[in-house]
Amino acid sequence: MSSISAFTTQELSGGPSGLRFAWLTMVLLVGMMGIGGSLASVASAQEEPAAAMDTAEVADAGDADSEEPAADAGVGYAFDNGFLFLCAVLVLFMQAGFAMVEVGLNSSKNTINILSKNLMDLSVGALLFFFVGFGLMYPGSYGDVTNGYFAFGGTGIYDSSPDQTFSPQVDWFFQAVFAATAATIVSGAVAGRMKFNAYLVYSAILTGLIYPISGFWKWGGGWLMQFGEQAADGSFAMGFQDFAGSAVVHAVGGFAGLAGAIFLGPRLGRYTAEGKSVPLPGHNVAFAALGVFILWVGWYGFNPGSQLAFQSSADIDATVFIAVNTTLAAAAGVIVATAVSWGLFGKPDLTMGLNGALGGLVGITACCDAMSNSMSIVVGAVAGALVVLSIVALDKAKIDDPVGAFPVHGVCGVWGCMALGILPNAHLESGSTSFMIQLIGTVSICAWAFITMSVVFGVLKAVGMLRVSPQEEQAGLDISEHGMHAYPSDAVAGGSVV
Repeated sequence: MSSISAFTTQELSGGPSGLRFAWLTMVLLVGMMGIGGSLASVASAQEEPAAAMDTAEVADAGDADSEEPAADAGVGYAFDNGFLFLCAVLVLFMQAGFAMVEVGLNSSKNTINILSKNLMDLSVGALLFFFVGFGLMYPGSYGDVTNGYFAFGGTGIYDSSPDQTFSPQVDWFFQAVFAATAATIVSGAVAGRMKFNAYLVYSAILTGLIYPISGFWKWGGGWLMQFGEQAADGSFAMGFQDFAGSAVVHAVGGFAGLAGAIFLGPRLGRYTAEGKSVPLPGHNVAFAALGVFILWVGWYGFNPGSQLAFQSSADIDATVFIAVNTTLAAAAGVIVATAVSWGLFGKPDLTMGLNGALGGLVGITACCDAMSNSMSIVVGAVAGALVVLSIVALDKAKIDDPVGAFPVHGVCGVWGCMALGILPNAHLESGSTSFMIQLIGTVSICAWAFITMSVVFGVLKAVGMLRVSPQEEQAGLDISEHGMHAYPSDAVAGGSVV
């Protein structure tokens, strides 16, 4: 997630040397992917040694027959639950990454406000997901569900049963930190001008209602999984695919953030009276870089953890395969985002490179189980380009998203799901999805998040509860909303200079 670079206000033609280097870098990347001169068949990307196992088998590794001896039930149960718990902790640690990115790319006078919002996202989200959200998202765990659009199973955590492979407690924990992730994405998009009490209202509604309902559509057995003919076991031949949440988690947060940025309007001084863009650089890019590295590490709980089973050799093979795809996509996102920004602005922009990493991670989240290694690079590369172009487009539209939440999570979340309907992958080959199914599912989830949160932000604005006053914004939300400074030097000086 990135703020608009200082280079954005320059001519987009950039320097000739920067443009040449950008194109050279992109050509080299294409060459490394084996697409340049050897793309006689797109499907050849599936033939690389690292993906020698059929990718369809990888996608269904948890159900694959194996000749290996059956693991002791107690040991297997312990391993599955222990590994899923560790993955949940990694996802929880991503909150620190989001906090560092958002703090680093915003003014120092809003540091405490941003940290407080991240803390409350996790805390409010955990409680509401316990009382309401979990029962909305997985009602079938509490009883039979016939309605594919909305159902409520009950409050709290469902009871355990003898045939379960993991504890309901660890199940709730893993899902709760996903819900907190969706909520905290919005924090950066509305930074510097939203009232703290209004943010608490938003966070409660998203984690308690909005996210769980669309999550049920895909992960809880809802209508997005009910395409095609129904088999004797109750399963469906086709369904919307989103392995770890490019749309379910990230696009929900990204489109909610877009709604918030639109209804709030830009920060003071972000645009001149003539409409010219004025960069408002963050106060600590080192924090932002640290945050991205933390998020990258945390993603190995996000994506590999979504395998959910780890006790067989097939499960472990699939988990490591997912981790490698995650790494390749993030790396490609960094390279392409840096190259594109270099070509556009004449210099390599670190914040764009950081955004490229996050965009690649978001993009591969939906398809990390089904893409070959080569196709994962393609997914990440496209995401890296989309991040930069989307940030520029938002700036042209005068929509102020200080950390690039919508380009990273909204745009790249959409791309990750649509890639499953476009690029060669196990789901297309097996006929378990199609371009139209991916389009229907992606549009439905994004529209749900944007429309519902537009209503929430619109009501808050109508009652005068959404945005702080110009005087409070100028002073900084640390003082006006919390009555304290993040840095002692600001208190001594009587305020913040950035």
